[in-house]
Amino acid sequence: MSRAKRIVAQCVLLIGLLSSNLAIAQSAEAFPTKTVKVIVPFPSGGRADTLIRLLTPSLTESWRRSLIVENRPGASGSIDSDVVAQSTPDGYVLLIGTTAAVTDKNISKFAPVALVSASPYIVTVNSALNISSIRSLIAYAKTNPGKLRYGSSGPGSASHLSAELFASMAGINLMHIPYKGTGQALTDLLAGHIDIMFAPAQTVMPQVESGKLLALAETGSKRSESLPNISTVAESGLPGYSSVGWFGIFAPAGTPRPIVQRINQAVMAVMAQSKIRKSMMERGSDPASGSADDFAAFLRVDQAKWSKLIKENNIAVQ
Repeated sequence: MSRAKRIVAQCVLLIGLLSSNLAIAQSAEAFPTKTVKVIVPFPSGGRADTLIRLLTPSLTESWRRSLIVENRPGASGSIDSDVVAQSTPDGYVLLIGTTAAVTDKNISKFAPVALVSASPYIVTVNSALNISSIRSLIAYAKTNPGKLRYGSSGPGSASHLSAELFASMAGINLMHIPYKGTGQALTDLLAGHIDIMFAPAQTVMPQVESGKLLALAETGSKRSESLPNISTVAESGLPGYSSVGWFGIFAPAGTPRPIVQRINQAVMAVMAQSKIRKSMMERGSDPASGSADDFAAFLRVDQAKWSKLIKENNIAVQ
């Protein structure tokens, strides 16, 4: 090929790229032009479902387009090669995922869009146990290895990994009893069939306030905005411990960055509303903030943390 022909070919390629980028930018500017669907891999009424439905009316008003929430329950909410991963990467089919996502090998099939909530779990015990603090829990577990039973919402879930991280850092042995959801685990905790739960605040705090359960601590690195009177695990006897259960919005991998950014900006604008923040905190969920890049960075740290724990302790996750 002659030099002149090469120059012409390069110019054609450049024009094509510029045209493509312009088309993407225009598409993002107009987004959305049709109904947006959000897949929730959990049953109706759960935390992920509640959170996205809390945002739905304001997003619908902002976009002037319908936003449909579709529940597709799966094992621990893990991300599989489901309808979202297989969808056209144009922002019209999204997923609300949680901590279990970072342990899944298919996470690379998704683009992080927006972190919605990152909330601590509550270390909760049956009131009949002679355990009233994190220190006494650790002391009892060391004296009675494997005797204390903790319930989780399933292998690989935040409640499971939070308990395993606690046990690993404390040097104790706890018996894991997995359930299909926190509701079943709560029923057995109240009945005394299990002894401990690392559970969402909205699941256990009503029972704590009634005196049926005892809240020992919360799992975050700092006290929760929604529960400022409950001390952290780190404050209560296990320095350095931190774990949160998060919920975030994902798009299929390959979704154009301008569209990802537009969705992120819309979600963050809704979550900045005082009524939304108040409603989330009333449900025990701490509102998050930040760009899509911030969410991606958060995921990298979270994935490294849990992958290390799973590998070093040979933890089975689905």
